[in-house]
Amino acid sequence: MARLLALIRKEFLALLRDKASRMVLIGPPLIQLLVFSYAATFDLNNIPFVVINEDPGLAGREMVARFEGSPSFRQVAALPSTAGMADLIDHRAALLAIHVGRDFSRDLMIGRPAPLQIVIDGRNSNTAAIALSYASEIVLGFDADWAAAHGGRAAPATLEVRAWYNPNLLSRWFVVPGIVGLLTFVVTMLVSGLSVVREREAGTFDQLLVTPYRPWEILLGKAAPGLLIGAAEASVIVVVAVTWFGVPLIGSVVALALGLALFLVSAIGIGLMISSLAATQQQGLLGAFLFLVPAIILSGFATPIENMPRLVQYVTYLNPMRYLMVILRGTFLEGDGFVALLGQYWPLALLGAASMTAATALARRRMG
Repeated sequence: MARLLALIRKEFLALLRDKASRMVLIGPPLIQLLVFSYAATFDLNNIPFVVINEDPGLAGREMVARFEGSPSFRQVAALPSTAGMADLIDHRAALLAIHVGRDFSRDLMIGRPAPLQIVIDGRNSNTAAIALSYASEIVLGFDADWAAAHGGRAAPATLEVRAWYNPNLLSRWFVVPGIVGLLTFVVTMLVSGLSVVREREAGTFDQLLVTPYRPWEILLGKAAPGLLIGAAEASVIVVVAVTWFGVPLIGSVVALALGLALFLVSAIGIGLMISSLAATQQQGLLGAFLFLVPAIILSGFATPIENMPRLVQYVTYLNPMRYLMVILRGTFLEGDGFVALLGQYWPLALLGAASMTAATALARRRMG
């Protein structure tokens, strides 16, 4: 027992004596607690919606007013017809559209069924289901108040829901494309994040320093395995997603491949930065893990970025996973091509160039 206690004491002293280890134990858990508590939530606030009210009667205005007065909804536009509805939902300016037909008030007054159409963005099935439940509560409240005001008759207002891109709101269609990016990111980060530090820990990295290779050439050689392994991993997962899980891939395969390639360059650059800073493989693994978890949470993989605090939303612009999620779900579910994804390509290219440049500078400083 005495020997065991001495060993435990020695391990604690070795861990706490190192300043970097102390920071890893204290700083990152607190940061992740704050980030995850605010970002990882399924509650929806300020759901953007568009109104198409063709009913000149009182009932149609009252129904729209209930959505406008709800703290969970935020009106972004009011259209005279359904002509501009598709564009707002396609560009994520609105999560759902509320269409009140011209005979809504008349049907209610004579006791006939009065359909209220809601067109909802089904790309994120979890968000769509939650938003739909909020809308259903508002309609049920309208029904109860209408029945109480008209002699206790049951109000015949009914919902007609249509989910775009994911008609049956299958969560698999939303989750599986995200897993393609998640697994590709994890594998690429681990391969590239340990490449330099593994050589340094084994003592073979010093042998590279006496060769004619320049720092950028060494990093390029380290990046190539991660790029190839990541591309192979992504290809296999995409094939499995389509053939085994039945997720439709209706967009351009070439556009998807370009997005994955740009993402891999960014991920490899970040991994090489971590590997250049780490002195041991354990530090490399910890550094990769500390970057992976927040990057996945803040990517929109499980919860929408629009529901996060404004400051956290700004931080996500530095996360390559944010752009990859849009590319994956755009090509799988929306049928996007090069033009539609151009706004995701150039940020990934900038992040890749910046991360590879920083990794080269850090490696050169280490070699110096």
